[in-house]
Amino acid sequence: MFAPRAEQYIRFPDTFGQRFLIFVDTEEEFDWSQPRRRDATDVKAVRALPEIHNLMRSYGAKPAYLVDYPVATDPDAIEVLSGFQEDGGATIGAQLHPWVNPPFIEKVVEKNSFPGNLPKAVERAKIEALSDAIEKGFGNRPLVYRAGRYGVGPNTEALLDELGFRLDVSVRPFFDYSDSGGPSFRGIEPMPYWTGPEQRLLELPLSSAFTGGLRGFGEAAFRMANRVPHLNGFLSRGRLLSRIALTPEGIPADEAVDAVQQMIDEGNQIISISFHSPSVEPGHTPYVRDASDLSKFFGWFDAVLGRLRRCGVEPVSCEEVIDSASRLRNTPRAEGTG
Repeated sequence: MFAPRAEQYIRFPDTFGQRFLIFVDTEEEFDWSQPRRRDATDVKAVRALPEIHNLMRSYGAKPAYLVDYPVATDPDAIEVLSGFQEDGGATIGAQLHPWVNPPFIEKVVEKNSFPGNLPKAVERAKIEALSDAIEKGFGNRPLVYRAGRYGVGPNTEALLDELGFRLDVSVRPFFDYSDSGGPSFRGIEPMPYWTGPEQRLLELPLSSAFTGGLRGFGEAAFRMANRVPHLNGFLSRGRLLSRIALTPEGIPADEAVDAVQQMIDEGNQIISISFHSPSVEPGHTPYVRDASDLSKFFGWFDAVLGRLRRCGVEPVSCEEVIDSASRLRNTPRAEGTG
């Protein structure tokens, strides 16, 4: 994937302040250690979402639930998520898991689990089928999209623009999935930017950061350390260099809080948090295996959202981000992006 040009990055006016939002990859339960299967479509964990939803809402957050096809077509899941949506406390977006999303044309293999690797017509048909299901289940077509496994491809941005999406959140800066057949996000900064053929699709990369004494060397140092067995682990344990994605899945709360503080100090305007819905119930993901893990999972949110609140970082919704970016497009540069 090509890194955006410097002029594609945007900065909101100072009045926008520093804001945070939360994305929930709302999906079926499956064994992450095994090959993907078309028949793994249970979404029982969605019924466990109200507790974490209420915790997020207590900090003012309006989470974006990025639902995939099994969730968008399950009556119980629709009922739970519609309840969040109806009280104005949630955005319903789309997440494409191609192996459980019709039309079922491609083979279920590792490469095809990244939707951007599919032929353009197949990728488009799957996004359309997902959008249709979301509109039927929730009443509106989605404006926010995430490719499953962060699997954007050469046609994704143009398709999203053509199909009416306004915001993509598929980019994970500093991560590289090319060894598995997916995209590389090297060289992409964790800042919003315009993309697509008409430069009217807003890309909001997930918040990622390098922390530690060597963070100034950032991505280059991390990549070099990867070439030496166990070196990245040594650097991380020594608090010299860590790559932190803002998620309660695999990232300890204290490290996430340090990263958040660093992002705040560096003036990041939008700080985004992300997790997978099956993690709210023990046994579905590698990150939450038992009640103790679940307790730590909830504690992570109190620690991170608490730090954001104490630092004056306010919540923001996807709709507000889209509206603010749209106004920015129509504002002469002289009047200010800063």
